[in-house]
Amino acid sequence: MAKSQLIFADIDLTVTVPAGTRIIEISEKIGAGITYGCREGDCGTCLTHVIEGSEFLSDVSALELRVLKENLAGRDDRLACQCQVLGGTVKVRPG
Repeated sequence: MAKSQLIFADIDLTVTVPAGTRIIEISEKIGAGITYGCREGDCGTCLTHVIEGSEFLSDVSALELRVLKENLAGRDDRLACQCQVLGGTVKVRPG
């Protein structure tokens, strides 16, 4: 299985993860500062800023796009409960 590097800038920690892993799953396990509420993509609580590597994330779904717009998210923001790391190196911080 392909591996990816996920860097949490807020706690200066790099984790190797299997491709297809959702950011929130790892954040929760290591104690990074990304908070969440519903884990369903409805609340927008897990808004996460992608510092680098956005090309290695899954595409934005219609649901995620709606919630991002409702929360006035920036161009480089994603929902940690929705996006998956698919390869390469991705660096994030809480939104």
